[in-house]
Amino acid sequence: MNFFDYEIPTEGESFTTLFENDRLTVSRIVSSDRLEPKLYCQEVDEWVILLEGAATLRIETELKTLNRGEFLHIPAHTAHEVVATKQGTLWLALYIAV
Repeated sequence: MNFFDYEIPTEGESFTTLFENDRLTVSRIVSSDRLEPKLYCQEVDEWVILLEGAATLRIETELKTLNRGEFLHIPAHTAHEVVATKQGTLWLALYIAV
């Protein structure tokens, strides 16, 4: 599998699990610029890095913009949503059981 071999969705985001065990899941996320509102509040910590593109997230009530190379830790049980992305935004996400 090649990490950079993917298609950009025309709408929403595509998630590919690259590795998984009982404490860690590693995923590749590819985003279109047409997102449906979706609120996440997970049982696990999430750490994401933007490898390409740009995105704006709402973490509880605060807006946070990420650009290429920037990363973010989202603690478990923290409400968040992706509110905007550049077409073809590429993420690497780690979901860590606490």
